[in-house]
Amino acid sequence: MTLVFCAVGVAQQVPAASGARILLVPQRMVSGEHATLAVLDVNGRLTPGATIQFSNGDKVTTDATGRALFVAPLNPGALYASIVGRPGRVATAVLPARDAEAGARVNLAPHIASVVDRFELVGSGFCGDADKNEVTVGGQPALVLAASPSALTVLPPLDSPTGTTEVSVTCGKQEPARFKLILIALKLGADGSPLQPGQKRVLRVSVTGTQEKVQLEARNLAPEIAELAGGNPARVFSSGEPGNQAEFQVTGRQRGNFLISIRLVPALMKPLR
Repeated sequence: MTLVFCAVGVAQQVPAASGARILLVPQRMVSGEHATLAVLDVNGRLTPGATIQFSNGDKVTTDATGRALFVAPLNPGALYASIVGRPGRVATAVLPARDAEAGARVNLAPHIASVVDRFELVGSGFCGDADKNEVTVGGQPALVLAASPSALTVLPPLDSPTGTTEVSVTCGKQEPARFKLILIALKLGADGSPLQPGQKRVLRVSVTGTQEKVQLEARNLAPEIAELAGGNPARVFSSGEPGNQAEFQVTGRQRGNFLISIRLVPALMKPLR
């Protein structure tokens, strides 16, 4: 059995472009302005050389960092992006151009985020070039994976502590926007032996950093080996309170090691200042 907690690797062996699986596109862009997207493999590693096709006919390829800087289309409206050669597509919205903001503003942010996974911010006054944003989590620099003037996708720093922490966001020399969120950690408790046909097994995921109920999503990445109860993906809420944990169940289809990806389902809301 292999379990992947959806995380982003930035200092690991460079994956092949053929392994591209996850496309991160800002959920909102601004017409004619720069934006940055990112591509990950199944293990969450940033993936260079992946080609992205947009529904308007544009194409971009990720650079050595696994990201791509491009200019949003001039026509406002819905836009879809997909990894060439892979099924599925990601939707985004192109907003009309507007006057530049005097500093970053965060309108929506997660109340709870994972220490090893990305989270999204929605607002204004961000930099479309991901590396020109300065984002800190708990005072430490965070990596901006995808960006536009109105949305960011951020990865917390390595070894971030769990619990309530402050996030700071700025583009250029403007006054930063600050807010607080709760960082949590997920830990699996499960039998790691190969699964047998018809065998049922429970995956227990403990949550540390909060006693609030959180929603987790499991994706079955080897459906030929095992069936994930509740569909694919399957979502459950943790128990909350002390001993906070969630459970998923798999049933063997054929003998072998199954692969499950589990991540927090973030809920965007007005940030806590």
